Amino acid sequence: MRTGDVEEFRGFAQERLVHLRRAAYLMCGDWHHAEDITQTALAKLYSVWGRRRQIRNMEAYAHRVLTRACVDHMRRRWRREQPSCVLPERAEPCADPALGLQVRAALAVLPPRQRAVVVLRYWADLDIASTAAAMGCSIGTVKSHTARALARLRSLLGDDADSDSFGAFAPPADSTREKVVLR
Repeated sequence: MRTGDVEEFRGFAQERLVHLRRAAYLMCGDWHHAEDITQTALAKLYSVWGRRRQIRNMEAYAHRVLTRACVDHMRRRWRREQPSCVLPERAEPCADPALGLQVRAALAVLPPRQRAVVVLRYWADLDIASTAAAMGCSIGTVKSHTARALARLRSLLGDDADSDSFGAFAPPADSTREKVVLR
């Protein structure tokens, strides 16, 4: 790659690193694995960066690569190292730590593809078509995974789950996304 391309990739990676790492954490539930998944995704993005002009939406493409890296990681989990007893880092201070733990625990119960749909749709704020593109599936699949995942989350978090339930893992501070309403 040319020097300008390397600098452009470096800027993209620095700008999106925190967001991608948090999305990976929400998909896999472990900060150490999330960092590995993010690193793998960025390496794959770097390898195609010279062809970025052919990619219409680099953000959606980055989420697609990240999602696939996460699903691959979950499939190969038995070959990986075993996690230690060290507590994970916190992404951001949460107004109600117990609620944050409750939401993360509920997300961990979901199957990987349903978890990925919830993270991409409601945390990364992708529309249905972008989520389908990122996951490499149809719009109908995204809708059915979303419906099943939200129903499961409602049952795990209680019927009175509202937008504050997902506020426990808010997107990056520079974001102006609206909170999710589960009703």
